[in-house]
Amino acid sequence: MILSINTNTTLKQLELSDSTDIFNLINSERDYLGKWLPFVALTKEVTDTEQFIKSIIETPEDKREYVFTIRRDNRFIGLIGFKDTDKSNAKTEIGYWLSEAYQKQGIITNAVKELCNFAFNTLNINRVVIKCAKDNIPSINVANRLGFIFEGTERDGEILTGGIYTDLEIFSMLKKEFKY
Repeated sequence: MILSINTNTTLKQLELSDSTDIFNLINSERDYLGKWLPFVALTKEVTDTEQFIKSIIETPEDKREYVFTIRRDNRFIGLIGFKDTDKSNAKTEIGYWLSEAYQKQGIITNAVKELCNFAFNTLNINRVVIKCAKDNIPSINVANRLGFIFEGTERDGEILTGGIYTDLEIFSMLKKEFKY
């Protein structure tokens, strides 16, 4: 499945063949990505990325999360997807990361908007959540730009690289609030 953001940016559903691209980007931007993403330190070989992808695509379809590569001019530049989806309560969380070279171009904002559209209008999700570290201002700005509502702080909600706990800022949007 491919979701189009604009003429040169797409979201392509994750496949095992994406593992080398994903690993190479993580490996080349360890310091940048590792600041907010604890899995970066654990991703030491392409086989680690393959295992991550297999854990998603080999899950039974009724329980599988939608995860997409972000591509600009067909080049892999990041990842976005749902996590912890609760179908019985029609809610999910969106997680994402993007190469440093593609920051501040509206790519993640537009990708999150497209994923919300997919969640609300195709999957019939009612509530989408974004959780981000309290000092991750670019991620907080994405939630604010799209009209997500700040709900509060999850104290020591995530362990970052180096075993340091960080508070998570919790934002949500309901289907009735979504404007595409």
